[in-house]
Amino acid sequence: MTILERIQEQCAKVGTSVGAIEKEIGFGNGTIYKWKDRSPSTDNLIKVADHLGVSVDSLLGRESSNLNRKDQRDIEKILADTREQLLTSEGLMFDGQPATEEDMQQILDAMQIGLEMAKKKNKDKYTPKKYRK
Repeated sequence: MTILERIQEQCAKVGTSVGAIEKEIGFGNGTIYKWKDRSPSTDNLIKVADHLGVSVDSLLGRESSNLNRKDQRDIEKILADTREQLLTSEGLMFDGQPATEEDMQQILDAMQIGLEMAKKKNKDKYTPKKYRK
Protein backbone atom coordinates (compact mmCIF):
# COMPACT_ATOMS: atom_id res chain seq x y z
CA MET A 1 0.00 0.00 0.00
CA THR A 2 1.43 3.37 -1.00
CA ILE A 3 1.42 6.59 0.99
CA LEU A 4 -1.25 7.95 -1.33
CA GLU A 5 -3.49 4.93 -0.72
CA ARG A 6 -3.11 5.32 3.05
CA ILE A 7 -3.98 9.01 2.79
CA GLN A 8 -7.03 8.19 0.66
CA GLU A 9 -8.09 5.58 3.23
CA GLN A 10 -7.81 8.12 6.05
CA CYS A 11 -9.71 10.69 3.99
CA ALA A 12 -12.55 8.20 3.57
CA LYS A 13 -12.65 7.66 7.34
CA VAL A 14 -12.72 11.40 8.00
CA GLY A 15 -15.21 12.06 5.20
CA THR A 16 -13.15 14.35 3.02
CA SER A 17 -11.17 14.15 -0.20
CA VAL A 18 -7.50 14.43 -1.04
CA GLY A 19 -8.21 17.56 -3.09
CA ALA A 20 -9.95 19.21 -0.16
CA ILE A 21 -7.00 18.49 2.10
CA GLU A 22 -4.62 19.97 -0.46
CA LYS A 23 -6.63 23.19 -0.50
CA GLU A 24 -6.96 23.37 3.30
CA ILE A 25 -3.23 22.84 3.86
CA GLY A 26 -2.26 25.16 1.02
CA PHE A 27 -0.66 22.63 -1.32
CA GLY A 28 -0.80 22.98 -5.07
CA ASN A 29 -3.44 21.05 -6.98
CA GLY A 30 -2.34 17.41 -7.38
CA THR A 31 0.58 17.60 -4.95
CA ILE A 32 -0.56 14.63 -2.86
CA TYR A 33 -1.48 12.60 -5.95
CA LYS A 34 2.14 12.92 -7.11
CA TRP A 35 3.16 10.98 -4.01
CA LYS A 36 2.01 7.83 -5.75
CA ASP A 37 5.29 7.86 -7.69
CA ARG A 38 7.44 10.20 -5.59
CA SER A 39 8.38 10.49 -1.95
CA PRO A 40 6.97 13.51 -0.13
CA SER A 41 9.12 15.81 1.96
CA THR A 42 9.04 15.21 5.68
CA ASP A 43 7.46 18.60 6.34
CA ASN A 44 4.62 17.98 3.89
CA LEU A 45 3.98 14.51 5.26
CA ILE A 46 3.81 15.91 8.80
CA LYS A 47 1.30 18.56 7.67
CA VAL A 48 -0.97 15.93 6.11
CA ALA A 49 -0.69 13.60 9.10
CA ASP A 50 -1.54 16.42 11.52
CA HIS A 51 -4.47 17.50 9.37
CA LEU A 52 -5.86 13.95 9.28
CA GLY A 53 -5.18 13.38 12.97
CA VAL A 54 -2.93 10.36 12.43
CA SER A 55 0.75 9.67 12.97
CA VAL A 56 3.35 9.95 10.25
CA ASP A 57 4.23 6.31 10.94
CA SER A 58 0.71 5.22 10.05
CA LEU A 59 0.93 7.05 6.71
CA LEU A 60 4.28 5.38 6.07
CA GLY A 61 2.83 1.98 6.95
CA ARG A 62 5.04 1.42 9.97
CA GLU A 63 2.23 0.86 12.43
CA SER A 64 1.04 -2.68 12.26
CA SER A 65 -2.35 -2.90 13.83
CA ASN A 66 -3.05 -6.57 14.26
CA LEU A 67 -6.67 -5.86 15.13
CA ASN A 68 -9.10 -7.08 12.52
CA ARG A 69 -12.46 -5.54 11.68
CA LYS A 70 -14.29 -7.70 14.19
CA ASP A 71 -11.98 -6.52 16.96
CA GLN A 72 -12.53 -2.91 15.93
CA ARG A 73 -16.31 -3.41 15.89
CA ASP A 74 -16.18 -5.02 19.34
CA ILE A 75 -14.25 -2.07 20.73
CA GLU A 76 -16.60 0.43 19.06
CA LYS A 77 -19.63 -1.40 20.50
CA ILE A 78 -18.17 -1.36 24.01
CA LEU A 79 -17.37 2.34 23.69
CA ALA A 80 -20.85 3.13 22.34
CA ASP A 81 -22.48 1.28 25.24
CA THR A 82 -20.24 3.04 27.74
CA ARG A 83 -20.94 6.41 26.13
CA GLU A 84 -24.66 5.79 26.43
CA GLN A 85 -24.26 4.90 30.10
CA LEU A 86 -22.19 8.01 30.76
CA LEU A 87 -24.76 10.25 29.08
CA THR A 88 -27.75 8.75 30.87
CA SER A 89 -26.21 8.53 34.33
CA GLU A 90 -26.91 11.32 36.77
CA GLY A 91 -24.46 12.72 39.25
CA LEU A 92 -21.34 11.75 37.36
CA MET A 93 -18.54 13.77 38.91
CA PHE A 94 -15.03 14.36 37.68
CA ASP A 95 -12.58 16.06 40.02
CA GLY A 96 -15.44 17.15 42.27
CA GLN A 97 -17.30 18.89 39.44
CA PRO A 98 -20.10 17.63 37.21
CA ALA A 99 -18.58 15.85 34.23
CA THR A 100 -18.67 17.77 30.98
CA GLU A 101 -18.88 16.34 27.47
CA GLU A 102 -15.13 16.89 27.12
CA ASP A 103 -14.48 14.92 30.32
CA MET A 104 -16.58 12.05 29.04
CA GLN A 105 -14.74 12.06 25.72
CA GLN A 106 -11.41 11.90 27.53
CA ILE A 107 -12.65 8.92 29.53
CA LEU A 108 -13.76 7.19 26.33
CA ASP A 109 -10.46 7.95 24.58
CA ALA A 110 -8.52 6.42 27.45
CA MET A 111 -10.81 3.39 27.43
CA GLN A 112 -10.31 2.93 23.69
CA ILE A 113 -6.54 2.92 24.06
CA GLY A 114 -6.78 0.43 26.91
CA LEU A 115 -9.15 -1.86 25.03
CA GLU A 116 -6.95 -1.85 21.92
CA MET A 117 -3.85 -2.64 23.97
CA ALA A 118 -5.64 -5.46 25.79
CA LYS A 119 -6.92 -6.96 22.52
CA LYS A 120 -3.43 -6.86 20.98
CA LYS A 121 -1.82 -8.36 24.07
CA ASN A 122 -4.40 -11.15 24.25
CA LYS A 123 -3.96 -11.92 20.55
CA ASP A 124 -0.21 -12.18 21.01
CA LYS A 125 -0.55 -14.33 24.10
CA TYR A 126 -3.37 -16.67 23.13
CA THR A 127 -2.96 -17.13 19.36
CA PRO A 128 -1.49 -20.59 18.68
CA LYS A 129 2.05 -20.51 17.33
CA LYS A 130 1.07 -22.09 14.03
CA TYR A 131 -1.23 -19.12 13.26
CA ARG A 132 1.21 -16.38 14.23
CA LYS A 133 2.86 -14.37 11.50
